[in-house]
Amino acid sequence: MNLGFAPETGGTADLDPKAEFTEGLKLLKNEYPQKALERLQRAYECDKHNPYYISFLGLSIARAQRKWDKASELCEMAVQLRPSEMQFHLNLGEVYAAAGLREKALDKLDRALERFGQDARLKQARSRIEKRRNPVLPILGRGHFLNRELGKLRHRTLKHLGKSSN
Repeated sequence: MNLGFAPETGGTADLDPKAEFTEGLKLLKNEYPQKALERLQRAYECDKHNPYYISFLGLSIARAQRKWDKASELCEMAVQLRPSEMQFHLNLGEVYAAAGLREKALDKLDRALERFGQDARLKQARSRIEKRRNPVLPILGRGHFLNRELGKLRHRTLKHLGKSSN
């Protein structure tokens, strides 16, 4: 599968794909998707049939480059290769949600819930996609700059208040 990346100047023989993958996951978790993409791409180039490399490469492409078609194709492929891995379903749901395909994301997560039972991670992912508060300023559209920024502020404030009350 040609992903449209420039070929590496060096070979992949001297790379440790597991180390690249592990480092890529750390970077992705710490919200460095562009750096994670580089690591995960190198791991994928070493083993193009590993569903973990495929799924997380798709997720990093979505976060770093916002190339939804390529990202969803990779995540779908990983789910097909290993349907019993819940994380692949979560990654696919996140990619669809980020692409603005909320209904498709909810459908995929609902199917995963049927497959895996009422898993907390799946339910949490679904609720993040499903629940949206009303715009702060209803006279302006949801996508208006003020609503987006005030919504982020409201989210941070409510999150902080929730931690304080515990």
